[in-house]
Amino acid sequence: MAFELKIGKFKPEYISKMDFYLEALDRQKKKENENPSVGMILCASKDDEVVEYAMSRTLSPMMVAEYQLQLPDKNILQKKLQELINMPLLEEDE
Repeated sequence: MAFELKIGKFKPEYISKMDFYLEALDRQKKKENENPSVGMILCASKDDEVVEYAMSRTLSPMMVAEYQLQLPDKNILQKKLQELINMPLLEEDE
């Protein structure tokens, strides 16, 4: 897994840079029995439409998310955790 932390707003060129990192990881570090590397770009802010356009043609598994410098309200955290707990698990192909 590759993480990149950006102190500013998301820029579309971050996607091609992450694609480069993921390709390098897959060629140099990934074992045959492992899934492709996954990338996570953490930005101070993002425009969802710009992210969607930037990622529309990439085949690499990656995510773009905003980070916060302080924790959100406790009730919001509990609600998000509950949502994650109730998410259905993806079944792996056999």
